[in-house]
Amino acid sequence: MALKIDTFSNQVGGFSFFKAVGHPLTAEKIAALLADIKGRGPVALYDPLGHLETFAELHDVSALTIDTVYVQAVERLDTKVMGHTPEPVAEIGASTAPTLLIPAFDSARLVDHIRHLLPPGMRVVTLDDARLPDAMLSNTRKYLDPLNFAINHGFLRDGGGRHTRLVTANYWSGYGAKGMRLWLRLFDADGKVLATWEQDLPDGPAGIILDSAEIRARFGLGEFAGTLFIHALGARGHDVVKYAVDTYGDAPEELSCTHDANAWPADYYAGLPAANPGERIVLWLQNAHPNAAPAGSMALNLMGSDDSRAIDRPVPGFGTISVDPAALFPDAVWPAQFELRAGKHVVRPRYEIVAGNRRNRIAHVNVERTDLTGDPSIPGAMKHLGKAYILPAPVLPVDRYRTFALPTPMTRGQQKQPIAALLIDADGTEVARRSLGVLDRSDSVALEAAELMGGAALPSGYGHLEFIYDFSQGGEDAADGWLHGLFRYEDTESGHAADTSFGAHVFNTVMTYKNEPQSYGGPPPGLSTRLFLRLGNGMAGGGVDSMCHLIYAASNPWHPTSETVLVLTGADGAEIARASMAIPCGGSRLWRASEMFSAKDLQAAGDGGYVLIRDTTCRLFGYHGLIRDGVSFSLDHMFGF
Repeated sequence: MALKIDTFSNQVGGFSFFKAVGHPLTAEKIAALLADIKGRGPVALYDPLGHLETFAELHDVSALTIDTVYVQAVERLDTKVMGHTPEPVAEIGASTAPTLLIPAFDSARLVDHIRHLLPPGMRVVTLDDARLPDAMLSNTRKYLDPLNFAINHGFLRDGGGRHTRLVTANYWSGYGAKGMRLWLRLFDADGKVLATWEQDLPDGPAGIILDSAEIRARFGLGEFAGTLFIHALGARGHDVVKYAVDTYGDAPEELSCTHDANAWPADYYAGLPAANPGERIVLWLQNAHPNAAPAGSMALNLMGSDDSRAIDRPVPGFGTISVDPAALFPDAVWPAQFELRAGKHVVRPRYEIVAGNRRNRIAHVNVERTDLTGDPSIPGAMKHLGKAYILPAPVLPVDRYRTFALPTPMTRGQQKQPIAALLIDADGTEVARRSLGVLDRSDSVALEAAELMGGAALPSGYGHLEFIYDFSQGGEDAADGWLHGLFRYEDTESGHAADTSFGAHVFNTVMTYKNEPQSYGGPPPGLSTRLFLRLGNGMAGGGVDSMCHLIYAASNPWHPTSETVLVLTGADGAEIARASMAIPCGGSRLWRASEMFSAKDLQAAGDGGYVLIRDTTCRLFGYHGLIRDGVSFSLDHMFGF
């Protein structure tokens, strides 16, 4: 049962209306408006902008007695709206309803157009009656400006000796933002409000930490596992709140990290692994909306199978539930993988692997696109793009870690995947290559780096793995540019493990294809780097170092080496120190903050300090994590701004 709402398109980007009517403060005001309208009798609805069905999906209008639905566009007169055959708004004068509801913001012009047509005494209600205060807006003249709704949902848990920590920086300051604040509301699993507060941000690229243990102590809360709603007020440049999530425990063995939630709820998610024997998967589902997601509105299936099994529990508005996939598919084991039919109810879910040895780890699934089909032009484009789409992932030091790679279908149209796996030393030398052939959607083939190496060796002791398209065995019509994979790392000494996942891009070539090489700051090609590496300063338990694996993937030969600058930045946003490194084209570099900066400088960075990774010569792809030597580590892909 999918919600009939627009959340995101790759052509337009994010849609603001669903965020605007789903904001917790606005939802409270809308509930009061609807209660008042209900008490006044039948209501007429006017839908000039096509927002009515989205509004009705996110708010309970079932108690209203709907008299007539009016539309402005003649072409909509033959299409039912909320089950009603619409009437032309030019005939609204015949209505006997005492109230007209217009589901629109910035509505003055819309009302002025029809004011003289309204029957005497008709009361007009619009969503402007439920607006956020102007003090919460970046652009008061255009309410649905995406920057007015720079929001996201964080997974926040504190209990049983386990804690969570959301870490980011005021990157909006780099786009001229001043006087920024975060509006924050913490919901428990039932969607009940536990706390609401605001946090001022300095006028600079200061670090930001939201720690569950500190929040719990500040507000005197009990144990909780739920959603932290984050609204960046006064945003410039980016309408997305990006962050890293660290999960840590009172016991030093528990340490993992994952990525932000993705502020646009999607129809489908994929890349959810089945458990290994002796482990259990917990899938955390966070409702992004004020209305409950009904029982049965979401489901799981094994990838490539039509056997879809419903999740028979509701998720309260802004609530959170945990699901055990094994309860639906008891025979599924790694490397089997699931597809989540989410119906736009939830933000990007996290999954937790419960190992039973205080080494739980958390990771995220990815949005499965519904708008892509096979692109038969990709093989021809590779004549100019070399390797073209590359999905790079670390191969950690082979004398200590096992590295696994699992291709994960990530569009609904991917029925076949022509893939090769390349193993590359840190110096950029290709050590091994294997064609996986043309994989079926239902295939779940996990490679281990050591197996791929065969009798070969990585001269540097570590390197990276690349998935690329390989048409040597066919599949020319199957590639769609959305190649994804899940990567798993196991420490053979401590038993600790980490999962991460991401997708392919075209890297470091001046030739462009559609929107690649992707650039977050403008049109392609993206040929520079700005990445965020958080430090573990201030984390309870101490003894934490930051590690980073930077990969200089290149579709075609580019500059022989990178010119990478590491800027150690204090919690207040001030630069403390710089270091530099040169990464060979096609190679990688695994390093720690303690290797690049002195203990004194790292201490001076303070809680919330971070490293900004800059390179104006090439686009680097990075993975970051925290490590307690010999005890635990975390790893996930980095984000930039």
